[in-house]
Amino acid sequence: MRHAAEAPSATSSAAPSGPRAARTGPSGPSRPGAAPADLLAALPAEPADHVLRVDARDVALPDDGGVLAVLTLTAADERRPTTLGPRGLAVLHEALVAVQRRAERGEVAAVAVTGRPGCFVAGADLGVARTLRDRSDARTLGVAGHATLRLLGEMPVPTVAWITGHALGGGLELALHCDHRVVAAGVRSLGLPEASLGIVPGWGGCWLLPRLVGLPAAVDLAVLRPLAGNRLTTAEQALASGLVDAVLPADGFERHALAWTAGTLRAGDAAPDRRGAAVPPLPPGEPDPVARAAAALDARLHGAAPAYAHVLDLLARAGARDRDAGFRAEDDALGALLLSDQARAALYAAELTGPGSRRAARPDGPEAEPRPVRSVGIVGAGLMAAQLAVLLGSRLDVPVAMREVDEERAAAGRRRVEELVTQAVDRGRLDPDAGRRLVDRVRVGTDLAELAGADLVVEAVTEVLDVKRAVFAELEQLVRPDCVLATNTSALSVAAMADGLAHPGRVVGLHVFNPVAQMPLVEVVAAGSSDAAALATAVDVARRAGKTVVRTTDRPGFVVNRVLLRMLADVLAAVEGGTPVDVADAALRPLGLPMSPFALLQLVGLPVARHVLVTLHDELGDRYPLSPGLDRLVEQGRAVTRTGPAGSPEVDPAVQDAFGPATGGGGEAVLDRVARGLAEEIGLLLDEGVVPGPEQVDLAMLLGAGWPAHLGGICPWLDREGWSERVLGRRLLPPGVASVPA
Repeated sequence: MRHAAEAPSATSSAAPSGPRAARTGPSGPSRPGAAPADLLAALPAEPADHVLRVDARDVALPDDGGVLAVLTLTAADERRPTTLGPRGLAVLHEALVAVQRRAERGEVAAVAVTGRPGCFVAGADLGVARTLRDRSDARTLGVAGHATLRLLGEMPVPTVAWITGHALGGGLELALHCDHRVVAAGVRSLGLPEASLGIVPGWGGCWLLPRLVGLPAAVDLAVLRPLAGNRLTTAEQALASGLVDAVLPADGFERHALAWTAGTLRAGDAAPDRRGAAVPPLPPGEPDPVARAAAALDARLHGAAPAYAHVLDLLARAGARDRDAGFRAEDDALGALLLSDQARAALYAAELTGPGSRRAARPDGPEAEPRPVRSVGIVGAGLMAAQLAVLLGSRLDVPVAMREVDEERAAAGRRRVEELVTQAVDRGRLDPDAGRRLVDRVRVGTDLAELAGADLVVEAVTEVLDVKRAVFAELEQLVRPDCVLATNTSALSVAAMADGLAHPGRVVGLHVFNPVAQMPLVEVVAAGSSDAAALATAVDVARRAGKTVVRTTDRPGFVVNRVLLRMLADVLAAVEGGTPVDVADAALRPLGLPMSPFALLQLVGLPVARHVLVTLHDELGDRYPLSPGLDRLVEQGRAVTRTGPAGSPEVDPAVQDAFGPATGGGGEAVLDRVARGLAEEIGLLLDEGVVPGPEQVDLAMLLGAGWPAHLGGICPWLDREGWSERVLGRRLLPPGVASVPA
């Protein structure tokens, strides 16, 4: 039974009603499972403020339908996402056993499990997972999770998950064990991201999911979506796939969920128990989803992330295993993977990038208060400037004034803003009324004086130092002394732009990555003259715009472009030295990068890449060798990629002529050169104090360059492969941070 429309309202009450007959579960009459408290006693426990709290209450079902036992799950500290660690599992197990006994006595007619608004359960406690000591510990965590959550699947009365928000990993698995699932409209974060964390859905997800949604949808949710940058599932998508039974209005969600539950119970709970049923067969002519996913994994990862293959195997074999065998297979896989270097690295990456994580570096002294930003000015109206206007206008809810040099360019800028807003509305990121207000709030003109009242002005003009300096010199004559001036430069010196100004302290770097709506990172760059209040304002604006901040000092290329261009420069240098372009382009495949080097060049734009390379060569020397072949490609205006057999872009062998004849050289030598160069460059930028430590390098590369999370970022990979010690004589990260302690 599936519903997307609003359910009729129902009145909640705490008065219990008479007993009801217990239902026989899929594995016979329901009995309390083995208490996990003994299993978990020896495991490291989550901090006290992480521990799950279960609030149980009775609600009278309408029309004398009996008592609904409602269990509300929250973290002890409700400001934190609700997660499940060892102590939390024990608390949940105790609560479920208690309600199961009541159900067996006929005291409750059904059980609902829910969370606070915005968060159902965000998964297992990753901090605990990183402290497990051996394979036995890891397997125990899986066994205890199964022993707890399966109580919902074997309850003698119907169970319903009322999904209020984030339902990820173990949180979604909890919902899968229930007979029914309903979700609040607008929820956008349902998923099983475990493969991207180097592990498997180990609390029933791999066995249950194919039975509920079929094998193709299960493979998409648990393998392909994590592979594609952890794309999550929305409430509406979950309804279409059969993952949930109904999408209910978010306003008054519990009232609607109660009415939906009551209606389902009145219908006699006649829906088939898909949790224990066979995996639905593929329709005739349907391509094998397992084979297709295996090909995608091979094309993208080349064996670099074994957890994906484990998840795929568990899904493929789920139909041939009964519940106990399926859960044991998940326990075995979790035990094998959770203590691997790959899992530790991926969990380290998740901690860096997840909610409440170790994020931006803090200043050494007290942090200044940011200045209020009530209006924003932007110099320029090109594509980047228009994207910034839409981001800041919508997220900060402030008027934005843009300035171009002539009316023709200003008109083009207005069209760009309107097109970007239309796209945001069409994709559901803005509602139509908000879109109309945003277009009205962004003014594009030719008079620089329109920016005089702004609290923050961002220059987004061409990447030429003298042009940017001239813009700031002109702005300084117009704006207030406390107005913050920010440059969106990706590599140029912020200090050089501020040199000669009367108030150089208010100039900061605000490097927002393109495409602005999708890229989560902003590098906030501190020149030597930047004052604390200006920097705090830039950080505050970036965070209010929904971005993650990495603070850097004013060194060429900052973090992301400096590291990426070192990698590309070494690949191009190998080609200039005679390595065939197709060999060099394929050399980094073992890393599982989101795209090959030449595909990245094409995405960035060859003229832009050449400009940044020249800048870094001039500033940092021959570690960034110039590429005559790249110069020729820019002059010829040629594309460098084509679509490969797997559908991904790869280098077009025809561009070899721009570099001269290939004389030989293998991919392994290219990969070694790149790895050596990356270790050297990261060691240097850390020695220079560009960021305080390797965690900020990893955060920047994960969010600003798409460096694979399954590698944990760039520093864990360099440490794990031995390059840090060979090149620098030291590891970049302490032992155990992103690897299994020796």
